[in-house]
Amino acid sequence: MTAAGGSRTAVLPGDPPGGRRAVLVWSVGVAVYFVAVIFRTSLGVAGLDAADRFDVGASALSTFSILQLLVYAGMQIPVGLLVDRLGTKKVLTIGVVLFTAGQLGFAFSPSYGMALAARALLGCGDAMTFISVLRLGARWFPARRGPMVAQMAGLVGMAGNLVSTLVLARLLHGVGWTAAFAGSSLAGVLVLVLMLLFLKDHPEGHEPEPFPHYGAAYVRRQIAASWREPGTRLGLWVHFTTQFPAMVFLLLWGLPFLVEAQGLSRATAGELLTLVVLSNMAIGLVYGQIVARHHAARLPLALGTVLSTAAVWAATLAYPADHAPMWLLIVLCTVLGACGPASMIGFDFARPANPPERQGTASGITNMGGFVASMTTLFAIGALLDATGDDYGIAFSTVFVLQALGLGQILRLRRQAARRERERLVASRVETVHVPA
Repeated sequence: MTAAGGSRTAVLPGDPPGGRRAVLVWSVGVAVYFVAVIFRTSLGVAGLDAADRFDVGASALSTFSILQLLVYAGMQIPVGLLVDRLGTKKVLTIGVVLFTAGQLGFAFSPSYGMALAARALLGCGDAMTFISVLRLGARWFPARRGPMVAQMAGLVGMAGNLVSTLVLARLLHGVGWTAAFAGSSLAGVLVLVLMLLFLKDHPEGHEPEPFPHYGAAYVRRQIAASWREPGTRLGLWVHFTTQFPAMVFLLLWGLPFLVEAQGLSRATAGELLTLVVLSNMAIGLVYGQIVARHHAARLPLALGTVLSTAAVWAATLAYPADHAPMWLLIVLCTVLGACGPASMIGFDFARPANPPERQGTASGITNMGGFVASMTTLFAIGALLDATGDDYGIAFSTVFVLQALGLGQILRLRRQAARRERERLVASRVETVHVPA
């Protein structure tokens, strides 16, 4: 809060100073997230190779990504508590060691079971990165820079996805499975060294308050209080409904769909996957600016993304010819690029609904939404492909079921969340008025 008559954009007392050193330290943390996303999405360009290497069908193949996402989603709230308790550097160090070991283990796994264990290990390490990077930005930059810092972190993460689709895919088909995955794991070693040398939890003089040691009862109260807020639940359902179509497409089923169902070459399919990532990065900048300037645009943007994604998927799957035309596939991949930026809007509903001491818990709950939807869809598509003899039209219809579920919940919660947010805003203004100059 500011003193009466003060500027609301001025640096708050105790705010971190930002500056070049903050950019350097934050960049090291974001580099860790960048590598984690490369490893997370590496299976998306290796799905067909994995099926051949381990001699598995569609359902077993989808289990790789399902298990990885299950571990990721289940770790979100515990990771938030760990960051508060241990600090960013320790949690990121654990995360780097785990996801690098997982990527290296995946390179040398001789069996399907060991490969599954490696992806679970990777998912556990990956889960420790995003919340840690958000916390790092909050510790090093003034509060007014928070939205831009979070937005840039998301863009860097999508750049990691771009590396998977462009670089790792070529390595895979150039030097083979083991060399490609083992070689990529060296990136984890590099960021670990950079982090140990340059990363600090916070600037001098800005030490955080000690973490309260209240045990399991405290954790239960935090989760229950966050869940009671309609904004938290609305944020979860926005994240649930918007993120998963692109996540499923990029993480596993996009390449098989484009190659096997649409008859494209792997090179052309890889270019379309790249288009999804580039579209995500461009639309993310647009959505971020719109929401920052027009808070009321959050829900229209989220709903518009859901409806446009459903419409383009329906047109693609229902196209009367055997294969959809290239222009329609380009439109599909461009629209899928809006899913990631739209899912970030979920945090914009959860953030104002919760006080600072619950932000980590609320963010963890919100972040679980899209990954739960992605796990469900990955499993359903794999099971339906096996049951229908690789009928991608039927399998991908799962997307509409989950979108309808999430859309219903968004519409149900939107008014409760808006009313509660207005109440909190009024209360905040009253407190600000009574702050002595």
